[in-house]
Order: sequence, then C-alpha cells, then structure tokens
Amino acid sequence: MKPLNLITLLVALVALAGCACSKPVSGTSAPPAAAAPTYSEKGIASWYGGKWHGRKTANGERYNKWSMTAAHKKLPFNTWVQVTNVATGQSVQVRINNRGPFRKNRILDLSLAAARELGFEKSGLCEITLTVIPAPETPADTKLAMTSRSDKKAN
Repeated sequence: MKPLNLITLLVALVALAGCACSKPVSGTSAPPAAAAPTYSEKGIASWYGGKWHGRKTANGERYNKWSMTAAHKKLPFNTWVQVTNVATGQSVQVRINNRGPFRKNRILDLSLAAARELGFEKSGLCEITLTVIPAPETPADTKLAMTSRSDKKAN
C-alpha cells in the first residue's frame, strides 16, 4: 500500500472513531422527545363471552371472559386503552388482545368482566370513548375480575 493511501486511511479511521465516542458539550442536552400522539375514538361497544371463553384469540392467547381485555379492528395487540361509559362516566383499562368487532357501527368488543365494570352487561351495547394509554405497572388483566359468577353459560 502506498504511504499516501495509508495516511489517508488512518486519518479517516481516527475521524470516524472520534465521532463514535463524542460526548455532549457540558450544559447542553438533547431536546425532550415529543409526547406520543394520543388516539381517541367514540362509538358503540359490545361484549363477548360465552362460547368464546377458552378459545384462542387473534394474538394466540386464550380468551378469558374474566380478564380485562378487548377486541379492536386496527389497534396493535397489547395496546392499553381506557374505556369510558359515556352515560355514567365509569372507566376501565383493558388490553387489546383480539380482532373485532365484526358488526357494523361498533368500535370495540369488551370482555364480560369489562362490560360488567362499565355497567352494560345486560343491555349488551354501550356508547363509549376509548383512549390509548401507557401500559399500567400492574396489568389489570393478569387478575381475575372481582365479580361473582356462576357456571351457567353467559351471553
């Protein structure tokens, strides 16, 4: 290798090494990351249970009607949303683990446990708002909903 090419190569390597280990100038910092955009939606929710309990969901886990979970058409799996009953103001936090609902004019299918918490188990439908939220530190869906239940078929 010619000496000129060797010197050029060494200079380039030193310059690259300097870029890789540069430290910020004291007293400066990177600008804060922009807040993640929030996503909200308003519409009709329904609930599902009964024959779906124990079957695989779209993300591969088993559906548990006593967990705080929901089905949404487009939100990524494991997205957490706060769902609020527009009429009563009651809210729950649920994790998206399935796809649906597959009925016109519905935006969310909730588990039976979530529907009970929101107070619309008997009516079957509820006007809601949903807002994407950060995952909770203690996921609510890892615990059974604190409700009484019978072994009778629900829904």
